[in-house]
Amino acid sequence: MYKFKISTAFSVLGLLLSCGESDLSRNFSLEMEKGAKKIQQHQSIGVQLKNRAELPVDSVFYFLDGNPVTLTAGKLTFSGPVLGTKHLQAHVFSEGQKAILDTEILVLAKERPALYTYEILNSYPHDPKAFTQGLEFFRDTLYESTGRRGASTLRKVDYQTGKVLTSVALDKQFFGEGLTVLNDTVYMLTWQSGTGFMFDAGTLRKLGSFEYGESEEGWGLANDGVRIYKSDGTQRIWTLDPGTLQETGFVETVTDNSVFNKANELEYVEGKLYANVWQKESMMIIDARSGAIEGVVNFGGLKEKVGQHPDLDVFNGVAYHPGRNSFFVTGKNWDTLFEVRIFKKEG
Repeated sequence: MYKFKISTAFSVLGLLLSCGESDLSRNFSLEMEKGAKKIQQHQSIGVQLKNRAELPVDSVFYFLDGNPVTLTAGKLTFSGPVLGTKHLQAHVFSEGQKAILDTEILVLAKERPALYTYEILNSYPHDPKAFTQGLEFFRDTLYESTGRRGASTLRKVDYQTGKVLTSVALDKQFFGEGLTVLNDTVYMLTWQSGTGFMFDAGTLRKLGSFEYGESEEGWGLANDGVRIYKSDGTQRIWTLDPGTLQETGFVETVTDNSVFNKANELEYVEGKLYANVWQKESMMIIDARSGAIEGVVNFGGLKEKVGQHPDLDVFNGVAYHPGRNSFFVTGKNWDTLFEVRIFKKEG
């Protein structure tokens, strides 16, 4: 937790918004200690209302993302469970008029991500023509989605032999992306078409489609048995209602000092989202509730262990097998599926 002296000079961060026809807000500004646009969870920071015209102030109320907050000794402590971009407002009342002062802040994780590495437990055959996007186990069967327009598929795979048990192709205009399986239904994304599909988990018969809301694109999917998580190529991971497929909210992925926006394929395990980092041989471990990136797994060297060929592409695809308590990872056009154990590096 950072500590600041109250005497430290304040710099102006506030965006001033007037209420109704009043120009009252022009006389006030909301200032934060050291001009801090970034703070860490549970950090206390000084907040000051600057009164340029020395107007009488009847009362001031503070709100963080619309929720009332209280200043203690002129300081505000940010202890909410969800990190990322927040709006701090001061509602100022003076002689029957009201001004709303608004500033945007970024709440970051308290701790830096821990470093993890991996151990290969087993290697299995994998279709080297599969441009792997989504990967997930359901009742000991591996479900895989593949991408590229004109070649996108959803398939059920025997992970031990690499044999494709059942496969369906998407229409040629769609670029297939991530998938998840919940309540005997496979949910699959497409990349930039703003459309996802539902399939019967047993037969892969198409059941319907759904449209995206505010999320920009379709990248990865996972679920916790109740809700669906969706990455879209930004710092946001959205939650979806599986009944309506409507976006119900989001978290932003952050470390202790920055926002990160490269979460791709997703897997949910015991409150954590495991996310491939786009174009990197690494995976993030994200707290699903707060968005804090708690760990980074270095999968360096894994790509060199597969058959090398001209179409070989990036590391992508993560599935957790609860019965084996292990992860399965691969890449786009890789000929190998790896069963791995991940663990924190010492030192």
